[in-house]
Amino acid sequence: MHLSPGLRKGSVPAVLAALLLTGGPAEAAAKATTSTKATSTKATTTTKAAAATTTLAGRLAAAQSAKQINYYPSAAGWTKMWTAFDAATIDADLAKAQNMGATSVRAMVFPSVFGYPAPKAEYTAKLAQFVALAAGHGLTVKLTLFDWWGDYSDITGSSAWASAILTPYRNDPRIISIDLQNELDPGNAAALAWAKRLVPAVRAAAPAIPVTVSVNSLANLTKIKAALPLDYYDFHLYGYSERALSTIKQAKAAVGSSPLVIGETGTSTLTVTEGEQAAFLARVFQAAAAAGVGSVAPWTLYDFAAGAIPDSAVAKIPAEYHYGLYRTDGTAKPAAAAVKAAWTGTAYPASLLDAGFENTAVQTPWRSFMPELGVPVRTQAVARSGRWSVSLSNTGRTAAGIPAYRVSPITPVIPGQKWHAEVWARGNAATGTTQIALSWFDANDKWLGGNSSATLAAGTTGWTKLTVDQAAPAGAASLQVHLKSGANTGAVWFDDVAIVTQ
Repeated sequence: MHLSPGLRKGSVPAVLAALLLTGGPAEAAAKATTSTKATSTKATTTTKAAAATTTLAGRLAAAQSAKQINYYPSAAGWTKMWTAFDAATIDADLAKAQNMGATSVRAMVFPSVFGYPAPKAEYTAKLAQFVALAAGHGLTVKLTLFDWWGDYSDITGSSAWASAILTPYRNDPRIISIDLQNELDPGNAAALAWAKRLVPAVRAAAPAIPVTVSVNSLANLTKIKAALPLDYYDFHLYGYSERALSTIKQAKAAVGSSPLVIGETGTSTLTVTEGEQAAFLARVFQAAAAAGVGSVAPWTLYDFAAGAIPDSAVAKIPAEYHYGLYRTDGTAKPAAAAVKAAWTGTAYPASLLDAGFENTAVQTPWRSFMPELGVPVRTQAVARSGRWSVSLSNTGRTAAGIPAYRVSPITPVIPGQKWHAEVWARGNAATGTTQIALSWFDANDKWLGGNSSATLAAGTTGWTKLTVDQAAPAGAASLQVHLKSGANTGAVWFDDVAIVTQ
């Protein structure tokens, strides 16, 4: 993922066997296409983007619209992808990515594994296999060079290694772009000086392939833009998706008129629910579209199995194992459907925001607010529609607020835009304050204010619609919708939420 330097076995398809017997990717691909009719069809299949990427301008345009997935096999992350290379598993995984709507895949290359400064034939052949497998599923490849690398003093060796890796692909339309290094730190003077020398070397080796350097913060993006004239800029977006539009707009401002992509984004289901992961990615896709950024690459296709990440700083972070769109057993998380909807231009699943609370607790994006004063509970005891509702009972209240169940919408917030939210509520011996409310925050997550509906009548009531309307205030970057009930010695139930812009 985004931590950088310092840190199924099965039969091999005929196309791959041909690669093992030849000296280079182009020759291997040609021989492989004669093996069988089925293999020929697969090996020569390319995306429309790949067909257009025969020039720098064509590849650059394709990179800006690529439906790209970051990828390692579930059981073999980082360097293990290459040291335990499993062509059959990779082939099946890339088929899954293709089925989601992906048109491109990112692969990271490691000098420490491939051999340095002269790459080993064993590993360049594996890279050729990977590129051929990707093309067989209509996927172009973005190559990230120099991962887990920190020898910035060796310009000569670095240039020779990059040239040896890239020269076989200099005219290969299957390679869409080159990322010199994952999340290079421009605050490291040696790293920046190295990058200034290596970018021209990479361009010399592959002049028709656009070059970028990925970064993981707005500050680093600004520094990289000032220091390095790149073909496009690659920003990794993590943190809070609710403010994604504001963040992406800041990233665009940092690079000016230069092209920008979101080369990594996602969140770990060790720290949020699977439902929130799906909502996170949907928000980023929606925000990128609103900001005019055409390529968003989720991190990553699969969760990682225990032991899949080599000994490194990454391996010691439990959350790093749970960013996948798919679990280690191959089953899809809700995020897979959200990404497929974004890539295929279809509607997001109706369950994405769990407006009727029918999702399981693991698959809902709703979260408790001030649970110390009262915890929302999913229940089948009462429901307006479906089988489930959410209840708050015996709640407290303080000067800081009252307990609630909250969610942020998928649609990005634009100041001045009108919003409407509604929910059906009913009470049993209810007291205190029960409402639906809008709560606004700026780009720094500072609360800007909000608005609340009328209060549900006290006592025992039937289903009552509560509504709230408000225009996003100046400076608003995100919105939370709260179903709240405070100082309530009885109980209330909520069901059938709607959140729309007007």
